[in-house]
Amino acid sequence: MMLPIITDPAFYAVAVPAVLLMGLSKSGFGAGFGALAVPLMALAVPVPQAAAIMLPLLAVMDLTGLQSLARHADRSLLWLLVPAGLLGTLVGTASFGLLPAHTVAGVVGLLTLAFLAQRKLFPPRADAHQPPRWAGGLLGVAAGFTSFVAHAGGPPIMAYVLPMRLAPLRFAGTCAVFFAVINASKWIPYAALGLIDARNLATSLVLMPLAPLGVWVGVRLARRVSALWFYRLVEAGMLATGLKLVWDGWAG
Repeated sequence: MMLPIITDPAFYAVAVPAVLLMGLSKSGFGAGFGALAVPLMALAVPVPQAAAIMLPLLAVMDLTGLQSLARHADRSLLWLLVPAGLLGTLVGTASFGLLPAHTVAGVVGLLTLAFLAQRKLFPPRADAHQPPRWAGGLLGVAAGFTSFVAHAGGPPIMAYVLPMRLAPLRFAGTCAVFFAVINASKWIPYAALGLIDARNLATSLVLMPLAPLGVWVGVRLARRVSALWFYRLVEAGMLATGLKLVWDGWAG
């Protein structure tokens, strides 16, 4: 018996680059680009289905990234961000279906672009204070919520962590552990909401070989690129993400 996979070539035309972008983002090297994955895939399937297909792939990416990056994570940041992110997933579960996905996408996009504009118009000084912990808590909740809805939790986390100017590997390790925990917490709610079915799982299986590839490439690039260019690429990813999410919110 054949698996009930999606067979539309148009779906794979957007799904393959979406999975590779998510893999790069999971490595920390292309952080920001991962929020484009579900909107890209949603060009061919509904947003909830795109999120459900991506979830098993995220599990593989998380395991791949954790092997290389977990030891570099900033534990003090994780103690703040992980509980806040889990609270955000609970909010996402409770409000699923109440807010249209395109509305959430538009809000996340506007916040992303506002953060980038603030950094360019008022660049942080060397003696600038670290972001307050209460801001980390709020942005952690936002990251958990937007991650639950559309796997787009990267921009809120980066809004808090980027001003700290962590070493690239510490930045990547902290993000890797945070999102591994958040993604693991989504399985039961997704199943309860009916998003985990045979067709989506079978389609994820077809795309599975691509899952570790983007992470593997990104980890090696992160080790070879200077901190200056690393953060320039992160900001480029956030700009692309913000514009795409705002467009999705407007077009929806």
